[in-house]
Amino acid sequence: MKKPVTEHTEWPGFHGANQGYVEELYEQFLQNPNAVDPEMKAYFEQNQHNRKATNPAVDFSTPVTGNMSENPAKIAAVLRYADYIRSNGHLSAKIHPLSSGSLDNQWDDFEMWGLTEEDLNSVPVGLVCPSAPPNIKTGKEAFQYLKKVYTNTIATEFEHISQLDEKEWLRNKVESGALIPQIKNEKKIGLYERLAEIENFETFLHRTFVGQKRFSIEGLDSMVPLLDEVIASAVHNDVETINIGMAHRGRLNVLAHVLGKPYEMIFAEFQHAPNKELVPSEGSIGINFGWTGDVKYHLGIDRKIKSGTTANIRLTLANNPSHLEFAGAVVEGFTRAAQDDRGLRGYAKYDPVKAMAILIHGDAAFPGQGIVAETLNLSRLPGYKTGGTIHIISNNTIGFTTESIDSRSTRYASDLAKGYEIPIIHVNADDPEACLMAARLSFEYRSRFGKDFLIDLIGYRRFGHNEMDEPMTTNPEMYKLVHNHPTVKELYGKKLKAQGVLSEKKREEIEENINSILKSANEKVPKAEKGREKEPDIPEVVEMGIPRIKTGVPANILKKINSELLTWPEGFTVFSKLAKILQRRQDAFSENGKIDWGLAETLAFSTILQEGIPVRLTGQDSERGTFAQRNLVLHDSNTGAQFSPLHTLPDAKASFSIHNSPLSEAAVVGFEYGYNVFAPETLVLWEAQYGDFANAAQVLFDQFVAAGRAKWGQKSGLVILLPHGYEGQGPEHSSGRVERFLTLAAENNWTVANLSSAAQYFHILRRQAKILKQESVRPLVLMTPKSLLRNPLVAADPAQLTEGSFEPILEQPGLGSNPEQIERIVLCSGKVSIDIAEQLDGKDSDWLHVLRIEEIYPFPLDELKERLAQYPNLKEIVWVQEEPKNMGAWTFVEPRINEAAPNGIKVAYIGRRRRSSPAEGDPNIHKLEQARIVHEALSKGGNEDGRN
Repeated sequence: MKKPVTEHTEWPGFHGANQGYVEELYEQFLQNPNAVDPEMKAYFEQNQHNRKATNPAVDFSTPVTGNMSENPAKIAAVLRYADYIRSNGHLSAKIHPLSSGSLDNQWDDFEMWGLTEEDLNSVPVGLVCPSAPPNIKTGKEAFQYLKKVYTNTIATEFEHISQLDEKEWLRNKVESGALIPQIKNEKKIGLYERLAEIENFETFLHRTFVGQKRFSIEGLDSMVPLLDEVIASAVHNDVETINIGMAHRGRLNVLAHVLGKPYEMIFAEFQHAPNKELVPSEGSIGINFGWTGDVKYHLGIDRKIKSGTTANIRLTLANNPSHLEFAGAVVEGFTRAAQDDRGLRGYAKYDPVKAMAILIHGDAAFPGQGIVAETLNLSRLPGYKTGGTIHIISNNTIGFTTESIDSRSTRYASDLAKGYEIPIIHVNADDPEACLMAARLSFEYRSRFGKDFLIDLIGYRRFGHNEMDEPMTTNPEMYKLVHNHPTVKELYGKKLKAQGVLSEKKREEIEENINSILKSANEKVPKAEKGREKEPDIPEVVEMGIPRIKTGVPANILKKINSELLTWPEGFTVFSKLAKILQRRQDAFSENGKIDWGLAETLAFSTILQEGIPVRLTGQDSERGTFAQRNLVLHDSNTGAQFSPLHTLPDAKASFSIHNSPLSEAAVVGFEYGYNVFAPETLVLWEAQYGDFANAAQVLFDQFVAAGRAKWGQKSGLVILLPHGYEGQGPEHSSGRVERFLTLAAENNWTVANLSSAAQYFHILRRQAKILKQESVRPLVLMTPKSLLRNPLVAADPAQLTEGSFEPILEQPGLGSNPEQIERIVLCSGKVSIDIAEQLDGKDSDWLHVLRIEEIYPFPLDELKERLAQYPNLKEIVWVQEEPKNMGAWTFVEPRINEAAPNGIKVAYIGRRRRSSPAEGDPNIHKLEQARIVHEALSKGGNEDGRN
């Protein structure tokens, strides 16, 4: 990738923000040299020639003539007038296909600016427009040229960009004519042919599949050649992977013409006919099929394309749900995964040239959906940046039936991007050549500066929100204009005919050829077999679940790693208090040593890295850990320098990337899900600061993580860490809402676990890493501890990490030795298991046993049946939880425990009553309730089943 240009020196000795201040003083100097400090006056007089040489914004090579040379105020007025055109040209540009637009009289009212026609003719071209082409000879012509480039069918907004080098580069590009179409006749004919393919495809669908939804592209047809141009530029500049995210509108056309999905496959989906055999035999197109599937305008595709003698380019259109903009964060994750080299220890090596993202937004959704701002905020963060995304607003000036006056508080749909200093181009979708120019500039900017760029493609929507919707009922004025407006194919065809570029005979040949291809493709579609429809089968490998995997690690390896984790660079000073805490871990493998939760996690990561599996962990405080339990990024207490011991492990064979995330859940979860999908060999973990913060990412869990494989065949092994437990911290810092994840649990779509042992955490992480490349892979949702992180009852003996594997059910140590005496089985999960364990000491408990359900989904039904059958005199089974009755796991586990119970014993409930809020706000009330729950669990006859 080309390095971004550095900020040049307009004024010697001044840099950064000071340059802007000096520029203001210089404008005062131009109006009245005596108005500035004498020292600055002398400085300007001495350095004007330097500014001429280094700053193309003003050129003094041609002398000012006539009265202008004696009137600095006039020169300042000229500069202000020129800047007004640059800043406000978009307000009068011809960017709206359905309105002609009229120029503001300020453009030609010289007197308003204190200028005359003679004044304009007396200033040099370079003062008005330094980048003007050679044919511009006078100041007046320069102003006319500025009006042309800033008020045409392309309009620009980049005054909000603070970096002077970027702003000057953009200004030079615009004013040198880069946005004035310069296209050869052969390219023009090809462009017309592309527009004909686009329109005729939509017309064929409309006529052949009457009344079916397709969310047509019509009115924004130029989006396809715009994408063609961006992709061609990317391929030419060695981009290896291009990932696209977009909503419904125009999706089928993009699938067909940009991604190359065969027409017959799309037609088969309309006819509900089998289409898997229609995938091209050469395998250049990858289409994953889930067993429940999704509607045709949600589906994505993965394509390999060949460009000349270059290697294959991977082109992906992401699957998306009806929550349209949420796919954008997923695509950014795809892209970063393609840019990262994870093959060596340390952070993954990031190369933005390898991949790029294109996100297509709706004009109502871009300002309306908060996920857009969250995703834009990722664009320049070290752990999430992707070297610049090209954004396209598919702007049909209406959202469903809502016009822009009711859907946003900004002039343009694109205005949100200004807050992130993203350059904006508005372009008229009825001018396909202008769209190509916008595409070229967007990619060139991305390549040069490594930042996002936005194209606001302004068109219209020829039909209603979908093809069964009648827009005249709600938007009659707009649709009177639409019904009388010719298509872009018609407009461009007439233009080329007038230019003598496209003959009528050639036009007819193009039309006949396209229509013949469409007709032939439809004839290839197999007929739908009536009466053969059936419930889709879940793949057997998914239904079977995760196989039992040994995940123990030899003690000598763990001991060696533990020592290496406490080896810091020479001269590196860890904060003394933290250093003492970490050094205690030296004793973890000595006699009677214990391994707490944080160390078990670090050892799991270390052994996973030794096996060549990359790890990526992000979250709002993941480097340290919300509860100071992790400390995987150490900070030198003297210099602030950073060091991670996982980056220097001698035997690590893969990267370890850990990043503190922004204060975002939805965009970050989407990003990490996308990263994992695109880099399936990587153990990707997202950690909520508190478990209930996952609420803000619910769309991602519902629409992607839980259902992506069933809908789209999109596999994921993402790990979700949700700190969960009732410690009296109130309703927003207690519950990870395990009930929501269990409600979504079906078809072995993920694992939901609530652990009570550091050893269990070690083994389940290692198990997850080992299944990443297997068909049995699935996401892992973990309710992780807070107060238990350092609890001795949770800590593990070294032998527990050395031997065995993850256990779905754990027995309470010290209980159940005499099965004949057991009358009550307490079933529980997570933190409340430890609360119970702490109260067992000294109690009469021969009649009692406690089983911890560590893996709640898939529920270990057969194993529970076997365990319960061991107790011949069992009288009661109780489920104990600290969450309210309508939350936590109770509703999910109750029917399953009843099925496992012997002799028809019914399971009873002990816990909080049903509530609308997950926890008390008063810590004293919390302690009383918690004590009651544990007391009832350990008391004969001490349950009050049926609490409401």
